[in-house]
Amino acid sequence: MNTSAMILMVLSILLIWGGLVLAVIHLVKHPDIPLDQLDHDL
Repeated sequence: MNTSAMILMVLSILLIWGGLVLAVIHLVKHPDIPLDQLDHDL
């Protein structure tokens, strides 16, 4: 692999994982279902 391919690979990996982290943080702060309404008897 040449240098430009490595840089592009690293940037794309950071973009994917960064988006995942941001989505998880957003879901923790703004859950679809309020946590006090969840049924914990699973």
